[in-house]
Amino acid sequence: MDEPKWLTAREDRAWRGYRRMRTLLDLALARDLTERTGLSEPDYDVLSTLSEAAGGRLRLRDLAAHLLWSPSRLSHHVTRMQARGLVRREDVADDGRGSEVVLTDEGWTAIRSAAPHHVASVREHLVDLLTDEEVDVLATLSRRVVDHLTASGAATSPPR
Repeated sequence: MDEPKWLTAREDRAWRGYRRMRTLLDLALARDLTERTGLSEPDYDVLSTLSEAAGGRLRLRDLAAHLLWSPSRLSHHVTRMQARGLVRREDVADDGRGSEVVLTDEGWTAIRSAAPHHVASVREHLVDLLTDEEVDVLATLSRRVVDHLTASGAATSPPR
């Protein structure tokens, strides 16, 4: 194996800063979400994704792929959300093996109630700390990395 191309001090500072920021930001957003809405991040991810889908429904396998979760992880989480009345499963009429996850009225209420709190937290802990130019740079950098990971196949399946 060739000698690794080690990070320069500048690159290492940026990398470590990003890692620390991501960890602390994820913790702050998760804490705020749970304290303000009673939803976990996985709950919010499922509800918000379904709320953006036609009819508030997606096939389980498509929802899992979108979230980059294993079907098993999603199935277990959906079962817990069903017990709380946030979603339900429905069989797919033309596929005896497939099922859809559907937002219930309670799920719609939960996501509509949680979204303003979540966006306030995102603003407080990230967006409002940046200048307009920095927001544009962040969007550009994020898109570049997402495009690279998507094109390379690194972001197409959940970790094993």
